[in-house]
Amino acid sequence: MAGPVPYGFTARTAALFDAHPAPGGESPGRVVRVDRNRVLVAGAAELRHLPYPVHGEIPATGDWVWLGANSAGEPAVIAVLPRQSALSRKRAFEASSEAQVLGANVDVVGVVVPVDRPLTHNRLERTLVAAWDSGATPLVIITKADLADIADDVVGKVILQAAGVAVVTTSAEQGDGLDELLGHVPAGGTLVLLGPSGAGKSTLINALAGHHAQDVGPVRSGDGKGRHTTTSRELVPLPGGAVLMDTPGVRGFGLFDAEDGMGEMFGDLEELFGGCRFADCAHDREPGCAVQAALADGTLEIRRWESYLKLQRELAALNRRHDAAARRAYQREWHQKVVVAGKSQRAAERYGHEKAGDRAGGDGKRGKRKRS
Repeated sequence: MAGPVPYGFTARTAALFDAHPAPGGESPGRVVRVDRNRVLVAGAAELRHLPYPVHGEIPATGDWVWLGANSAGEPAVIAVLPRQSALSRKRAFEASSEAQVLGANVDVVGVVVPVDRPLTHNRLERTLVAAWDSGATPLVIITKADLADIADDVVGKVILQAAGVAVVTTSAEQGDGLDELLGHVPAGGTLVLLGPSGAGKSTLINALAGHHAQDVGPVRSGDGKGRHTTTSRELVPLPGGAVLMDTPGVRGFGLFDAEDGMGEMFGDLEELFGGCRFADCAHDREPGCAVQAALADGTLEIRRWESYLKLQRELAALNRRHDAAARRAYQREWHQKVVVAGKSQRAAERYGHEKAGDRAGGDGKRGKRKRS
């Protein structure tokens, strides 16, 4: 089976297509970029702009898709294959309880941390939770190591903060750390970069790709922030066979159903919970609370504990909104069915009355005789 090898098509991917055939599917493809009303898809021989599929799931960048022809005989996306991993976040507006898929079929999530601005612990933890929950492997990538003398200090803090996650220090300008970074990506694998605008993602992509793949924008000296030079998520083939997915600068990362990621990121706290005297300990003022003891002797940072509580509250609120949204949807559907059924019943009754009246009127006419 021929597929888009530069975009990560391997024997494992071919087996995935064999396991999920689709009626009308003729050849494999991968979504390179999602635009407003079309998708850029890589096939075995070329890139093509195609409309969204008429039925089924809307593709995301990184999705594997079956290509074929629609009813008019035009090239089209026939079906989207099941995702092996999906990096998601809650949609930007606060009242939403829906997930926004940032990237599909990702092997490594690179969380970009620049050394030329203060380390935001909560952002790092929040992004790592989402990375763990995606099904991919998180990797912290420290950028701009050549710009600051405090790189070693930042690396030390990040290693403590991201326990269990590999940390790579890079300088895209000098080419340092690039081989080590690529060593964490499997052959034919996909690496996605996450980080705020101005973090050096585009410069890093150009260095990894070996050519000008992304525009690089200026960074404000006052706060270290940059403008968004990347406006959409797009796959970029790398010389060694790996694939890189760039994303626009992410200001916030609302979690979505990230219980597994919380367990990976805060596994030490969950082990600590097992040391509490009471199984239903609220970890507040109960006697024999292992959490309070760890906070008191300094083995658990108050900042880390507060970050855990904040993320748990956010997930609980999301679950409540999600349940409420489901209830409202059910109520709307139920109300619509009742209204439709009521209208149908009344219509049926009117129809019955009208037919009965017609029969009575007809019988009366037949019963009358014309006077001579």
